[in-house]
Amino acid sequence: MNRTLPIVLAVALFMEHMDSTVIATSLPAIAVDIGTNPVALKLALTSYLVSLAIFIPVSGWTADRFGARNVFRAAIAVFVVGSIMCAMSGSLGAFVVSRFIQGMGGAMMTPLARLVLVRATPRSDLVSAMAWLTVPALVGPMVGPPVGGFLTTYISWHWIFLINVPIGFAGILISGKVLPKINGEKAEPIDGRGFFLAAIAASGIVFGLSVISLPALPPAFGVGAVLVGVAAAIAYPFHARRKAHPLLNLGLFSNRAFSAAIYGGFFFRVGTGATPFLLPLMFQLLFGLSPFASGLLTFVTALGALAMKFVVAGTLRSAGFKVVTIGSAVIGGLLIGANALFTVETPYALIVTVLFAAGLMRSMFFTSTNALVFAELSDRDAAQATAIASVSQQISIALGVALAGGLLEITAVFSGAELDQTAFVVAFSAAALASILSALFFARLPADTGSSVSGHQRGQRRAEAEPGLQG
Repeated sequence: MNRTLPIVLAVALFMEHMDSTVIATSLPAIAVDIGTNPVALKLALTSYLVSLAIFIPVSGWTADRFGARNVFRAAIAVFVVGSIMCAMSGSLGAFVVSRFIQGMGGAMMTPLARLVLVRATPRSDLVSAMAWLTVPALVGPMVGPPVGGFLTTYISWHWIFLINVPIGFAGILISGKVLPKINGEKAEPIDGRGFFLAAIAASGIVFGLSVISLPALPPAFGVGAVLVGVAAAIAYPFHARRKAHPLLNLGLFSNRAFSAAIYGGFFFRVGTGATPFLLPLMFQLLFGLSPFASGLLTFVTALGALAMKFVVAGTLRSAGFKVVTIGSAVIGGLLIGANALFTVETPYALIVTVLFAAGLMRSMFFTSTNALVFAELSDRDAAQATAIASVSQQISIALGVALAGGLLEITAVFSGAELDQTAFVVAFSAAALASILSALFFARLPADTGSSVSGHQRGQRRAEAEPGLQG
């Protein structure tokens, strides 16, 4: 396998995934500098997520029309422009708009990176390639807060955005040399009504859940936005059935492997999306750790994710998609639940062990499901598949954060006290249950699902034909 391609794509995605969380620890400093307050500035976090939700659905059509490599490089350029605008912002309005523009670039980068990888990689090498591409999604959100805190404390908050400029330009130049040229094709005219419904559905749900979990606006705004988004999501299938070429082809869900990867991945990401929100709060509010110390502890999860990429291909080859997805979902969920048992007296060595193991399981699950999305689809359907998968991921992560925040608030109200150990036990238990439930969607898959990608069936046949291999 040519590892240069997935590494180049992974570096670009690392920039995007890190940037989605890097400003979290820098909000107070930015707020003082531009003359607003940290609560209002949370709108900048929301505007980025909304932009992702709006433009991800159209990424597949754009790639087919203009060529995946061309759009990927343009997306990096838009992201860099948005980064420069963020650094130059002098007001809340300018900062929110700049983050929205950043999100436009980020919305195209993640799905198109997957699309380029799928179309340029032989199916037998897809798992190994996906292992590299999964790392940024796991490491980026963990690295973001400590990096943002360091730059803001010792240099200036402006550098959390300016650092993207040299990385982005390098990404544009290198991707132009390394990425295969995948020409655009004569695509059907864009499904305008479908784009409107998909954008309203995804952005309404993501915006609403973000407002509920990050109350920069009254919660009623969040509830209303979620209801509008759900209504658009219900209306979209009726529209898609009447279109010969809908923006998002829901007919892909008739493929068992694809539907299991989307639905199972959705539930698992609800649990894992809640965890990066809950752990730092618990470490800082209950254990009294500093933000930097808390960040160092949670970063252990990223180390586990990095370690898993070296063995995931062999594991899938030995056990197959069905066993691996079920096992990693159940064990990963139990490890999320183990966080609820942490107390101030828990030895750091035990905490580190649990978080490292959780990183291993998450990386195993994400790499497996990301490959399973495409395992039994043709290259022609890859653009649609990656757009649907990316929208699902954004909504599930936002739902996880909203669920965790809501349970913390509800538990605190019922207990009549501030956040305590009980609130975190309830929140972590709910996140663990959501992740474990994802295993149900993989239980109905045939044992040889995606064998052309995992190599599982071929390995069995080779062992049967050559008895010496079994010893």
